Amino acid sequence: MRAARLIKMVLLLQSRPAMTAGELARELEVSERTVARDVLSLSEAGVPVYADRGRSGGYRLIGGYRTRLTGLGRSEAEALFLSGVPSALREMGLADVASAARLKVSAALLPELRDAASGAAQRFHLDAPRWYHDPETPELLPVLADAVWDDRRLTVRYLRRDREVVRELEPYGLVLKAGVWYVAARAAPERSASPPAGAPAGAPPDGDGERAGFRVYRVDRFTAAAPTVPPEDLRSGPPGADPVRAGRFVRDPEFDLPAFWAERAAQFRRSLLREEVVVRLSPRGVRQLPYVTEPAAAREAVERATAAGGPDGRGWLTVTLAVESEEVAYGQLLGLGPEGEVCAPPALRERFAAAARRAAALYAPSEEGAADSR
Repeated sequence: MRAARLIKMVLLLQSRPAMTAGELARELEVSERTVARDVLSLSEAGVPVYADRGRSGGYRLIGGYRTRLTGLGRSEAEALFLSGVPSALREMGLADVASAARLKVSAALLPELRDAASGAAQRFHLDAPRWYHDPETPELLPVLADAVWDDRRLTVRYLRRDREVVRELEPYGLVLKAGVWYVAARAAPERSASPPAGAPAGAPPDGDGERAGFRVYRVDRFTAAAPTVPPEDLRSGPPGADPVRAGRFVRDPEFDLPAFWAERAAQFRRSLLREEVVVRLSPRGVRQLPYVTEPAAAREAVERATAAGGPDGRGWLTVTLAVESEEVAYGQLLGLGPEGEVCAPPALRERFAAAARRAAALYAPSEEGAADSR
């Protein structure tokens, strides 16, 4: 631990002209007295650290001294590519590794380029969670992240519908979507931890007949996760040994996480849109539609209607829009106001007609206002 701290101190001093004891203490998360002892240890080891006295004093390296301890380890190199997502790194437990990687890169740069990292950080920032939502880090996220990095099999408990299931997973990758963490994993057939009452022995847990394959799981629904083979029993074995015996799995080289996620996300969106409504849209309503309903469904509806004949003589376009349900469509399409007319189904049209009558009554001139106007 102390050796790693001494190396980090040298890299910090190499990447900046000088640093005060307070600055080093904050970076290294130690006291200023510990900083003084570490500087003395570096000096005794031959590292030319010089202490400037006075109010503006601090520590610096003499004569352009440069350490060669800037080679990135594998975990540091991998974490470096995630440095643009600092909140995700913290939640996965990789903040320290990424910090060390950035520091090594900074130390290897020419002096005039060492402000590049801070310059970029002041110009670009990613805020992943959606508005009006305080994200909570799932308790088991670091365990899953470790397994993803290490290709390690996990035995997990997962809340699915109204029951808990036990599965053995091969976690391939993590996805952060709108502040919610998901894991893409390949799983063996599940076995129920709490089978429904009256289920026959040996019956499938829920009759879905699901075959083993890649699936997506919400991380916050895991109630337990641990390596299938405990860490103390892991043994990598000689080259060519069966990785299963070491508690690890062999990754499918054809698996592409971004492509897999895009496909599953599209499938999920389509699975939600089970019903259809017919809507006439003004030119402004056409532009507004993607903002009040599912954007991809809105674009597809407009493209189909345009190809089928386009707007009528008044410029209005009739589209058939996929929606989650009539109830959801009612809440969404109210946002169009007078720029959209619901044509079908009849029950939904009547709801909009009733809403329009109520709105007209709300905005009708009052008798008192009418008298004033006369």
